[in-house]
Amino acid sequence: MLAGCGGDSDGAESLDSIKVSSAASPKVTVPKGFTATKTASKTLKPGSGDSLKADDLVKLNYVAVNGRTAGEFDNSYKAKTPLTITLNETSVLPGFIKGLEGKKIGSRVLVAIPPKDGFNAAQEQLKLKKTDTMVFLFDVVSKVPTEASGKAESLPSDVPKITYDKNDHPAGFTPTSKTKKKVTKQSMDVVIQGTGAKITKGQTLTTQYVGAKYADGKVFDESWTTAPRPNQIGVGALYPCWDEQLVGQKLGSRVVLVCPPAKAFGDNPPPTGVDKKDPVIFVIDLLDAS
Repeated sequence: MLAGCGGDSDGAESLDSIKVSSAASPKVTVPKGFTATKTASKTLKPGSGDSLKADDLVKLNYVAVNGRTAGEFDNSYKAKTPLTITLNETSVLPGFIKGLEGKKIGSRVLVAIPPKDGFNAAQEQLKLKKTDTMVFLFDVVSKVPTEASGKAESLPSDVPKITYDKNDHPAGFTPTSKTKKKVTKQSMDVVIQGTGAKITKGQTLTTQYVGAKYADGKVFDESWTTAPRPNQIGVGALYPCWDEQLVGQKLGSRVVLVCPPAKAFGDNPPPTGVDKKDPVIFVIDLLDAS
């Protein structure tokens, strides 16, 4: 069992009573009624990779325990789905940032998060009261690239042109003089060819993307101003054109998908000005899959 050992600590005296098994899928034993007044962290096993810093996109495995009940309320090891988060307060709880900043890739870190740095409100689906302290055990798996990188490719002249924001991130589309008025078939073109592993059916795929109406380039959804989105691919949880076109593509790539109505929303378009008869277009950065 690991408890009160390892490398650096930050206000971690309160964590000495917590025990963590050394198993690959660890058990975290927290005394019932455990509380913390400030976020505390302890490195149980130091990693040797890069240190985490603000705004990093990071992949984590974790066990989450309610300090009040000592009961586990979430576990990515059992779900076999690591969590990918951005270390900023628009994306995650303040306690995650305070507990993880400065820790190295490969580390196992124990973090206690009081209500003020946690949800600070009842979470009925997790059986958490607003006064509960949460305890997380994190295995810091890797940093995830924040955008595509690799060899640039040209889009065909009839595909709408990508527009970019001041940070050189995709922001929308502009139809070209050769853009077709009607779309009857789905298509995919590579804008940047990545060199990572091929995406397989059933993986949780993390992406940055922009979705727009094909006819006029009006954006109806995007992730660049919020956070990358993880979704299971190839199992019917996403648009059919994503499921059918992205499986087999290489991580690190940027691709453009053109989707006819039946391969996009079908009879259930989003309430964002897209009609069920509208073809749509996406530019997608394929960041990570697990």
